[in-house]
Amino acid sequence: MITIALSKGRIFDETLPLLKAAGIRTTEDPETSRKLILETNKRDVRVIIVRASDVPTYVQYGAADLGVAGKDVLDEQGGQGLYQPLDLKIARCRMMVAVPDGFDYQRAVRQGARLKVATKYMQTAREHFAAKGVHVDLIRLYGSMELAPLVGLADAIVDLVSTGGTLRANNLKAVEEIAPISARLIVNQAALKLKRGAIQPLLDAFARAVA
Repeated sequence: MITIALSKGRIFDETLPLLKAAGIRTTEDPETSRKLILETNKRDVRVIIVRASDVPTYVQYGAADLGVAGKDVLDEQGGQGLYQPLDLKIARCRMMVAVPDGFDYQRAVRQGARLKVATKYMQTAREHFAAKGVHVDLIRLYGSMELAPLVGLADAIVDLVSTGGTLRANNLKAVEEIAPISARLIVNQAALKLKRGAIQPLLDAFARAVA
C-alpha cells in the first residue's frame, strides 16, 4: 500500500492534475467528505488528509510514503529525513517582509533599530534577519498577521504573499523578499528503498506532468 499525505485547499486542488497524470483519482472529494483516509481508483494507493504543517511529520515517520508540502513548511521544520525529489511548481507565492505604508523599513535597518516582527515562521524569520545583521524581537502569531502592525503589536510581519491584495487592503506593503515558495514532493527515505518498484513510477509520472 502506498500512502500519499495531502492537505486540503490550494495544494490539494493543484495536486489533482498531477495525480491524474499518474493515473490516480480519489473516490471522494475531501472538501465534502468527512473521511481523513480517501481510497483511490488504485487498490494499492490511498490518500490521507492532514494539516499542511503536519505533512512532513507524517512522511518523516513513515505514516505516509509520499506527501506534498510547501517549501515554507519544509524550511521552517528543517525537512530532516525527507527526500525532496521534485519542485512541483504549484501553490506558488513568496515569503516576504511587510510593513505599514508609512514605515521606512530601509531607514530603520540602516540605523540599526531593533524591530518587532510578527510571524508564524519563526525559524525562517530568525535566519533571515540574523543573516542581515538586523536585531529583531520575534512575536509568534498563527493568524491575521496583517493586524499586528495596525494595532502596534509589531513593526513588521513575515508571511506568505500571493497577490498582495490582503496587504493593500490593510495599508501594508511588501518591502523585502525572503524566498520564492512552491510545493514540493517529499518522500520517506526508507519507503523509497523498500517500495521503490511502486513509488518510482509515481515519481516519474509527477516529473513528466510538471515538465
